[in-house]
Order: sequence, then structure tokens, then C-alpha cells
Amino acid sequence: MLRKSYAIHVTNLSASLQCSEGRWVWLLGILGLGALVLGLGDSTLSVLRYDRTGIGAGQWWRLLSAHAVHADVHHFVLNALGLVLVWALFAREYRAFEWCLIVVLSALGIGLGLWQFDPQVQWYVGASGVLHAAMAVGSVKRLVERQWDRWILAVFLMGKLALEQYAQVHGSKPLSGAVPVIVDAHLYGAVTGALIGAALCARLAIIRKISHER
Repeated sequence: MLRKSYAIHVTNLSASLQCSEGRWVWLLGILGLGALVLGLGDSTLSVLRYDRTGIGAGQWWRLLSAHAVHADVHHFVLNALGLVLVWALFAREYRAFEWCLIVVLSALGIGLGLWQFDPQVQWYVGASGVLHAAMAVGSVKRLVERQWDRWILAVFLMGKLALEQYAQVHGSKPLSGAVPVIVDAHLYGAVTGALIGAALCARLAIIRKISHER
């Protein structure tokens, strides 16, 4: 009886974290890959991070790879916790292929945003910008479907971005351990995510309309 009750609790927890139906494999795989890249050390970091000089020399992969590397363990743990939160909230909202598209496009949007609008940023690492994109794209989907409980998260996200921009304008520099937080990456991620979410929802609406007409 105790074993059955324990199994039920584990199943419920897995479902609440959206790790049922094999999704936990994807989540652990992403976390494991991040930990592996971190364990490869500074040499890998220097090759993969967003580096303005390197990108200017034609190393365009850095626009994408920067989001897969972290400066230290503390930085990685913060991003890992953020991933678990976003995963628990939104993993079911899109299919695996769509999430891959969201990650790639948002990472590219963040990298291009930093390149175009933040020439003072010489280097950048971490997944926080992409996590903000995932929060935005998930919130858009829930709002379009009129699940109004997600207004709370949408307001929180917009408020967080506004406070970060306000702090930046007034000279405050938040830190993640010893790593400076590039709050513009969060902004570019959220904007890119919102646009991607709107595009995906519009596509879904068109498909549904065509199916209904048939």
C-alpha cells in the first residue's frame, strides 16, 4: 500500500512538472548536455561564447552557441532552475520540433540584438535570454487560448523586464555570482519569443480554419 501511494505521488509530481510521457528524458538530456559543456572548461567556453571580436571575424556560430555555455557552476545552476520552472509551466504548449525552432530562432534573435544594439557587450554566455523567450512564447499561447490565469505570469515577465531596464538606465549592474547579467538579452529574448509565439498561434488558427471549412 505504501509503495502504491509513493508511486502515485511520484506520478503526480512528474505530471505537474510536465515530465510524464517521456518528457523527463528530454529535460535530463538538456541539463546533462549543459553540465557536460560546462565540464569541458574554459577552452570550450572561449570557443563557444558570444564574442564580438570573434563574430566580427566571421565566427557566426557564436550567435547560437553562446546560449549553451555558462561561466561557472553557480551560473549554470541558476539557469537549470529556470529551465525546470519554464518546463513545468509550458512544456506541453508546443511540440518538440516547435520548441527546437523556438530555441534556435530566439537564440539567433538575442545574438543579433546584442550585435546590433549593444556594441559595448564584448562577451555573453548563458541560457537566461532563451528562457525569457520560452516564457514569452508560452504566455502568448496561453493568452491566445484565453487561459487568463497566465496573465499573472505575463504581467510578472513584463514587470521584471521593466525593472531590469530601469535599473540598467540608472546604473545598477545586477550580478549572477561573478557574472554580469546582460539584461538586454532578457529583453531581446522576450520580444523574440512573443513574436514567435504570435506567428505559431496565427499558423495554428489558419490550420484550424482551413480544417473547419473542409
